[in-house]
Amino acid sequence: MMGRADKGIILTTGSFTADSRKEAVRDGVPPIELVDGEKLVAMLEQLELRLKPRTTFEIDPTFFDGFE
Repeated sequence: MMGRADKGIILTTGSFTADSRKEAVRDGVPPIELVDGEKLVAMLEQLELRLKPRTTFEIDPTFFDGFE
């Protein structure tokens, strides 16, 4: 990328290692923005891009303890 771009971006649905995060901001080369799965979801939520808000509920299994 050196000499060809001002900045790079790499997307993954997974995560990046500590070494890859260090390499992305190494001195002397254009920075690379790393977008992992969590950051990607946060960005989509912030922009509400192709997302519909939905309320969900989780069952509390301790509620049923008294019925045994």
